[in-house]
Amino acid sequence: MKKAFLLIHLFFVLICGAKTPNIVLILSDDQSYTDYGFMGHPHIETPHLDQLASESALFRRGYVPTALCRPALATLATGLYSHQNKITGNNPANTPENLAHAKRTGKDPKELIISNIDKHGCLPHWLGNKGYVSHQSGKWWEGPYQRGGFTEGMTRGYPKPGGRHGDDGLKIGRGGMEPVFDFIDRSVKQEKPFFVWYAPFLPHTPHNPPERLHKKYLAKGVQSRVAQYYAMCEWFDETCGALMNHIDQAGIAEDTLVIYVTDNGWVQTEQGGYGPRSKRSPYEGGTRNPIMFRWKGTIPPADRTELCSSLDFVPTVLAAAGTKGPHDFPGLNLLPQLKSGKKIKRDTLFGESFAHDIADVKNPQASLLHRWVIKGHDKLLLTYDGAPGKMKYAPEDGKPQLFDLKKDPTEKNNLATKNPKRVKELSALLDEWYVPEQRTMGKVSPVTTGPKAGNNPKKRQKRKEAPANKQSANPAESKQRPNFLLLYADDQRDHTLSFP
Repeated sequence: MKKAFLLIHLFFVLICGAKTPNIVLILSDDQSYTDYGFMGHPHIETPHLDQLASESALFRRGYVPTALCRPALATLATGLYSHQNKITGNNPANTPENLAHAKRTGKDPKELIISNIDKHGCLPHWLGNKGYVSHQSGKWWEGPYQRGGFTEGMTRGYPKPGGRHGDDGLKIGRGGMEPVFDFIDRSVKQEKPFFVWYAPFLPHTPHNPPERLHKKYLAKGVQSRVAQYYAMCEWFDETCGALMNHIDQAGIAEDTLVIYVTDNGWVQTEQGGYGPRSKRSPYEGGTRNPIMFRWKGTIPPADRTELCSSLDFVPTVLAAAGTKGPHDFPGLNLLPQLKSGKKIKRDTLFGESFAHDIADVKNPQASLLHRWVIKGHDKLLLTYDGAPGKMKYAPEDGKPQLFDLKKDPTEKNNLATKNPKRVKELSALLDEWYVPEQRTMGKVSPVTTGPKAGNNPKKRQKRKEAPANKQSANPAESKQRPNFLLLYADDQRDHTLSFP
């Protein structure tokens, strides 16, 4: 009788397939690929992410195709490159082109950017077709959470006040984890597969960690501002540990695919803010980040040497869920190789960078600054004359840049003049990807001066001091959801967000 039952069960699994997994995305915000214990940082301690790395298929050479907050998140939501989904920057610039679009459509350029997710669709929509419920927390730029297809969420979104980054969603992590935990518990009880978008504003500025963590890194001899950032990395790690512990203690680890990625890099300066060749840049410090896949009992832990892109997130998740999107995606479904351990048959990745402020919300090429390709360990970076707007670290010249990432991971030695043949070969690969026919390669446009678009100094609120470190010692375990004020510097511009 027992054998008959097992045979029937096996037949059912073969016919119907394995149970669709829960999906949990952990998205770090403004963190260098070097800034983890498992990546060998000499000071930063990330014990929980170290454990996640040991339980995952870990890609140390992971990349995001565009190293800026909003475009990076839009790639994860849509599965498309920035030039495809047309979300290339954080804000619309105050240009004649955007003013003309607003006059013609009767819509604010901010709304025109968000409308791209309506045209292309989002992962929560496609998972919903398979019966998934979904929860948004943390960073989310594209309007209210419902517009992205989430069944639940924290962000009110544009045009509500503070909707630019994620408004109430930014409380997650700093102000506790209860909304995510409650959602997981309800979904498990109702036996519904779920998707969690956990994108906390960590270790993003304001760098105001618990004092216990700040003191810890000061005691290691780290300069104060840098110590604050290091402490933020560990604070973020604590919230990740709380999330992973909740999943494990709920008994759903073998039913849950956890994926980890970072939106873009960050190099903390002693003066405050980020340094060159990190956030917003096409260099390794901006685009590279560790990517992890944990699915206990299904994906064997491994230190993978292949290249991986955040573009692989959507097709891989859709495959795990047993569903499809409305079109093809440029990324790869990695699930077969993740399960089998076989080598991924790809040695080339592409990426691009644009200005922070979008010169033309209908034309991505208007703000195109760079395209890059990595083949094996060779990286070619080409520069274009898109409008940079007001940038702190704008392109200075248009010369091709060729690097051997294996010998020169910090990209100090430009080999382009010594190896023109390789430059030509890699340039041909970029043109097979797509040709920016409206831009001129090898030239740069001047940086504009004056206030940033949409940032009227007369209307800006008076700056306030960031709150002292009043957070609980372990916010991930706190049951309180405190009111708080965030004063943060994003791309060297201050914003004040007040949460009720």
